[in-house]
Amino acid sequence: MVLPIEIESKSITLEEFLEIPETQPPSEYIDGKIHQKPMPQGKHSRIQTGLSAAINQISESQKLALALTELRCTFGNRSLVPDIAVFEWKNIPLDDAQEIMNSFNIPPDWVIEILSPQQSPNSVINKIIFCLNHGTKLGWFIDPEDRSVMIFQPNKLPEIKYGEERLPALEILTDWQLKVTDLFSLLKIT
Repeated sequence: MVLPIEIESKSITLEEFLEIPETQPPSEYIDGKIHQKPMPQGKHSRIQTGLSAAINQISESQKLALALTELRCTFGNRSLVPDIAVFEWKNIPLDDAQEIMNSFNIPPDWVIEILSPQQSPNSVINKIIFCLNHGTKLGWFIDPEDRSVMIFQPNKLPEIKYGEERLPALEILTDWQLKVTDLFSLLKIT
């Protein structure tokens, strides 16, 4: 298992980090250091795009929530790029023209991370816990290899869901009906 790439060993400020040009794949600012995310591979990419589309299909037309992929979220002296960041409609930052802003300086309401083969599970879980400690209402940690989803909610122990178990969503998404098997069926291309 390879740990995330640490680009610089010396500590920099958040302001200095935000002045650096974006990298591909994106880099994150955590505890004064720059860490580059791993390049998404097939399973990761398919789950990320399929799941964000499924969330938006239910939530966007009713103006309940919006799922965005690889969106930089800067808050709590960190700058993170969740695989999927979901914001309740009322929390989406808008500019004077009522258009979505480029900068999101708030935590997502729901953060979804998908484990890549070369990622440290603990570093990804740490990111979810950090988000919860700063106001995120729900976190998912998806592990494509063992076909599980670990659920994180404030003031609760994490739960692991498998198979036919239903996955929770934000409370405003009352029509949400997704099982773990439905999520991983996105990987089958037929």
